[in-house]
Amino acid sequence: MKAAVFSDFDGTITLEDSNDYLTDNYGFGKEERLKVFAGVLNGSKPFRDGFTAMLDSVHKPLDECIERLLAHIKLDPGFVETAEWCAANGVPLVVISSGMKPIIEALIGKLVGAERAKELGIAVIANEVAVDEKTGEWHIVYRDDTPHGHDKAQTIAECKKRFAADKYFYCGDGVSDLTAARECDVLFAREGCDLVPYCDQHEIPYILFNSFTEIKERIAQDLQ
Repeated sequence: MKAAVFSDFDGTITLEDSNDYLTDNYGFGKEERLKVFAGVLNGSKPFRDGFTAMLDSVHKPLDECIERLLAHIKLDPGFVETAEWCAANGVPLVVISSGMKPIIEALIGKLVGAERAKELGIAVIANEVAVDEKTGEWHIVYRDDTPHGHDKAQTIAECKKRFAADKYFYCGDGVSDLTAARECDVLFAREGCDLVPYCDQHEIPYILFNSFTEIKERIAQDLQ
């Protein structure tokens, strides 16, 4: 296998982070969220604690949250063509997210099409959600017990065992991607997002991107 592509979902495959949208509009707001992210970036706050606080501030039923996200969140315009290119060239494409699988699958179902995503072999590895049937209250169920909630470095290591490839690519944008930043041969970081200054500060090489079309072209070039 020549390559495998791993990608964050929110703010990377989508143009806006669904969890940020819920927090900013129906939770404790953008100002408080940015304080949380600042703590994660400077190492004073574990991602898990900050993300839990964000989601706990949202007091709407899960189905209503999903409905509002489906009406608002948009897909990166180059993602589908990149997924199609990966499928045509035998390159696995795995979504590795610190978000919640039911929300991600609902968004993919609308933005890509559930059957089309299945045909393209798009896999999703993410946290789950537990819903209290009596009260309707919900909370995130993390994949692991680490301070990250979902240690993407660990998941990438597991994926590398499953997909033995000559080169690995990771695509990300923000605070949930910090553990993944060093784990692949090539890192794509969305321009203008939190992952970029983090990589600059820690001297982690990366390639800026604004669209998945750029990612597809670079991967195709590297595999020639």
